Amino acid sequence: MTLNRFIHDSPVGPLTVVADGDTLVMISFPDFEGRAVRQTKKALKGETVVDGPPHARIAAALDAYFAGDLHALDELPIAPRGTDFEQSVWRELRNIPAGETRSYGDVAKALGRPTATRAVGRANGINPIPLVVPCHRVIGADGSLTGFGGGLETKAWLLRHEGALLT
Repeated sequence: MTLNRFIHDSPVGPLTVVADGDTLVMISFPDFEGRAVRQTKKALKGETVVDGPPHARIAAALDAYFAGDLHALDELPIAPRGTDFEQSVWRELRNIPAGETRSYGDVAKALGRPTATRAVGRANGINPIPLVVPCHRVIGADGSLTGFGGGLETKAWLLRHEGALLT
């Protein structure tokens, strides 16, 4: 399988996007070679990734989201690579509406695994498709902003953009 990689300019910096046709496989933030990128590269081993033109539907959805249409990313098809548990966490993250946040414990409870808070945090931290799988909407139980692959400044910007963070 050949995957297409392109750079998409955004208010939070250039995003690297990897897609299989119109299906998103990975989005990474500028200068981020963290766990999500390493995990996805490992999962994509044996697949060819080529630089190509932006996919029109994905690019338009990203532009619309950053222009204020907070639901523009909701219907994009995704194919993140991960374990069954990670996949369940990422599906649950997509259920968090724009403008709202959840704690790691909230996500664990929603999955029927109330003691799996740390495992949820790990899956959240290696999410290969941030923004579309909105891991930025997960915060600490005390309301604090916690780790984010794009950096805490980007997380705060995204939450302000969505109206979930007022300061």
